[in-house]
Amino acid sequence: MQLSTRQLELLELVKKQEPITGEQLAESMGVSRPTLRSDLSLLVMLGMLDAKPKVGYFLGNAYRSTNNSAARERFDSIKVHEIQGVPVNVPETLSVHDAVITLFTENADTLLVINEQKRFVGIVTPKDLLKITLGNAGSGVIPVSMVMTRYPNIVSLDPEDSVTDAVRKMMLHQVDCLPVIVSSEERGRGAEVTGWVSKSNLVRLMSDIAEASDLGERKL
Repeated sequence: MQLSTRQLELLELVKKQEPITGEQLAESMGVSRPTLRSDLSLLVMLGMLDAKPKVGYFLGNAYRSTNNSAARERFDSIKVHEIQGVPVNVPETLSVHDAVITLFTENADTLLVINEQKRFVGIVTPKDLLKITLGNAGSGVIPVSMVMTRYPNIVSLDPEDSVTDAVRKMMLHQVDCLPVIVSSEERGRGAEVTGWVSKSNLVRLMSDIAEASDLGERKL
């Protein structure tokens, strides 16, 4: 992944002064802390930085491997369909009550909603369900189609998008996960869900690349 000039500068500052707080980083770069928030979040998500409360930021395990050109090229070449997970799909007729149960039983952060033709029509998050259930005793019987965010008003990925594209979309739209879909233009029958990419998928990928890089160096 190609890091921005500011992200590279952050890494250099942390390398020289770790551990260093967000306030200290902002002061060193002459910007406000909120300005650095998205950059720091991305670097932590990728494992290039680690952070501890009341301590600050320090270099992460993935830093060395991503500075390795072979490891970096490997990351840049990976497609979304290679790392995507299996989504938790629910029918649009499912009740809000059953959706809450599904979130817990499947240990899911988000539910993907499909119609009778198994086409993707929306997503439901815990926040959506909480808003409809608070103070509404009869909300449990409401179908999820009434509370979901509808497609195409949803940020999504194509199976052939790069992992770098996934990271950029997550950071731009401040989301933790994205559905992977094949659009109606390609299939002609509506959007089809093929998978799901989350921050945990990306962190796992970075960890695998780091381990492979370390193994290769030990062999040399």
